[in-house]
Formats: sequence, C-alpha cells, structure tokens
Amino acid sequence: MHLYSYLSFNKLSDILFATFLSRHPEVKWAQRPDKIYITVQLPDAKDAKVNMEPDGIFTFSATAGAGNSTYELKMDLYDKVNKEASKINVGVRSIFCVVEKAEKGWWKKLLRGDGKAPHYVKVDWDKWVDEDDDGTPS
Repeated sequence: MHLYSYLSFNKLSDILFATFLSRHPEVKWAQRPDKIYITVQLPDAKDAKVNMEPDGIFTFSATAGAGNSTYELKMDLYDKVNKEASKINVGVRSIFCVVEKAEKGWWKKLLRGDGKAPHYVKVDWDKWVDEDDDGTPS
C-alpha cells in the first residue's frame, strides 16, 4: 500500500512538473472592426505550430531558447473567427497572426469568460486603435 501511494504521488508530481516546464510566451493583441492582431513574442521559435478553429479556439506551440524549452498556448477568443481568411506569419522574433472576425464589430476583450486576462496577454498599444478612431467615415 505504501508503494502504491508513492507511485501515485510520483505520477501526480510528474504531471505537475511537465505542466510547469511548458511555458507561455508573451502575447500582444490589438483589433479593428473586422480583425484581431495577435503577436506571439518568441524569438528564434522552432517548430512553431499555430491553429485556429472557427469557434475561436487559438492554439500555439513551439520550442525556443538554448534548452529548447517548450512554449504552449491555448486561448478561447472572445468570439468566432473566419479561419480561412486569417493569416499567420512566422518571423525570427515573433509569430504574427491576422485573425479575421466572423462578424464585424468591436470585442470587449480578447478572451471569452469572466475575469482578467492571464499575465502574459497584453494590449499591443503600437497597433491599437480606439473604436471611435477606427478611420471609417462617420
């Protein structure tokens, strides 16, 4: 019985340790009435994989750094997106995504649900445009 308890604890700690080893890259976002800009800040990312689902699920994974650390991200975007019209560009310093909204309109925030966004998700003030300054004629 003590051996079983020890093995159970080790499996749990292995899962927690593996979760701890998976890091979240910094994410910056901005929007326009018809699209969302998402920039994943991860210099020298290798094997970058980005996936978007029409229901707004956005996933990212890559390795980076001297130790080839794993970086993963799963975000439930505020609303539905047009996967086919969206674009992804993997650069040397970051991964830039232009996510087309399924319906035009301003989102209150990037992520669905209550509460604050995770600490690694920030507004991209360099790309941000206020709703009343979107450049469209009134």
